[in-house]
Amino acid sequence: MAKDFLTEFLPDLEEFRQKTRQFHNGEITTAQYKGFSGGFGSYAQRGGKTHMLRLRMAGGRLTRERLGFVIDSCEKYQIKHLKITTCQSLQLHDLPPSILCSLMAEAWRAGMISRGGGGDFPRNVMATPLSGVRQDEIFDVMPFAEAAGEYLMHFIKAVKFPRKLKVCFSNSPENETHATFRDLGFVAKPDRTFDVYAAGGLGVRPLPGICVAQNAAPEDILYYIKAMVEVFVSYGNFENRGKARTRFLQETLGAEGLTEAYQKALDKIYETEQLSLKIEETPVKKRGTGKAPFDPRLLPQKQEELYSVFYQPPGGSLSCQKAKKLYQLIQSMDAVEIRLTPQEGMYLINCNAQEAQDLLEETKDGASTLFETSVACVGASVCQVGIGDSKALLDACIEAVRKENFPDGTLPRIHISGCPSSCGTHQIGEIGFRGGVKQTPEGPRPAFAIFEGGCPYQGREILAETGKLMAASDIPDFLIELGRLVASENTTYDKWILNHHRSLSGLIAKYTA
Repeated sequence: MAKDFLTEFLPDLEEFRQKTRQFHNGEITTAQYKGFSGGFGSYAQRGGKTHMLRLRMAGGRLTRERLGFVIDSCEKYQIKHLKITTCQSLQLHDLPPSILCSLMAEAWRAGMISRGGGGDFPRNVMATPLSGVRQDEIFDVMPFAEAAGEYLMHFIKAVKFPRKLKVCFSNSPENETHATFRDLGFVAKPDRTFDVYAAGGLGVRPLPGICVAQNAAPEDILYYIKAMVEVFVSYGNFENRGKARTRFLQETLGAEGLTEAYQKALDKIYETEQLSLKIEETPVKKRGTGKAPFDPRLLPQKQEELYSVFYQPPGGSLSCQKAKKLYQLIQSMDAVEIRLTPQEGMYLINCNAQEAQDLLEETKDGASTLFETSVACVGASVCQVGIGDSKALLDACIEAVRKENFPDGTLPRIHISGCPSSCGTHQIGEIGFRGGVKQTPEGPRPAFAIFEGGCPYQGREILAETGKLMAASDIPDFLIELGRLVASENTTYDKWILNHHRSLSGLIAKYTA
């Protein structure tokens, strides 16, 4: 990270220390502290005794140097819990206030500035995790995501946003980063340009984005980002936080009005500013050493005889001990680094055949089926605004389903959010759950509203339909019964659902009655 940002942001830490001290002394409320601390990428956890720190890393690039810092910090401060997020960042949890400020300063000096990691600021910029190494990618978007991430840091202290702004890049129709659902998404095209989508978002009243520009030259992305900043600040709702996200611009301006306002801002910026990028490609120079045996978690790269190893700790919860073992392994592996995924997993990229085998062995404790790659936010046991305990539900579901030994694909990846904020992206999953409370004759019970039918694939985007509340304790049984229905047809869920939607609806009705 450029030294300019470190010089600019370090003085802010003194106020952060003061606010943290005031919060723990009871001098300011939880809400007041949350409104301030989010701008530093930190929130107090439920109960107010410990904290979380979110480290921003554009495109989810967890380099060896960054991982080394995390490992050193875990040992120095006895940190136990790491969480991979759906925005490709890494959260350090259960931090006592006595270490929070020191750790934050050290992270910033190590190049992971958390400023703007929460609150009403530009958030971590996302990119397709295998960008640059994927065989069928349209083109490598990672350099542009990193440039965008650095550029957006300039606005953290210079511009007041109505709410947060999420920017991402996609280089495949799989749309892993949900570029067509974000505040600003750049979608790669075969002619090496981007289509630009704006004012999308999940959470309350979700909407897909609108294509506001086409054929944007990659070297011009900063013009398009600045145009979105101008539109958001000019037309965003500063009065009502519930309507302060960019997706509500579709409501106030309409699709045509939003596109017109965006193009007008874009034209003005082209006339008045010089924001063109000059990015030189840095191809992977490492050579492979032979072919690796087939493994479902092993992906051949476009670089000959190099591989990426997929690893998904359940729910993205990564122990510091496991992170240390991975670091010890990749320390001596030339060009190997970690790419965090938007589904709370990771790829270890640029491995030769032997390195890939070593990493496969070390990561065999991770997800082994599509269902086990399911996504869950940190949940109500940690998050102050959480309603449902997402992590506990996912753990219970994985444990129950494993006993059935279903073939891979029998159940889809599920997405679990503890509240309507959709951190678990429940609204674009084939099956999703959102935390709530169900009133029963015996009293209120933890429950989750079920969502079904979502799809993030580019050109086939669908927001899931909301169903009724299902008791949290019943959800593992629901999934087992669903899996048995699919398995009885000797097929996978994605094929089964095409002709059995009525069966799914009936099963949902049974468990939500």
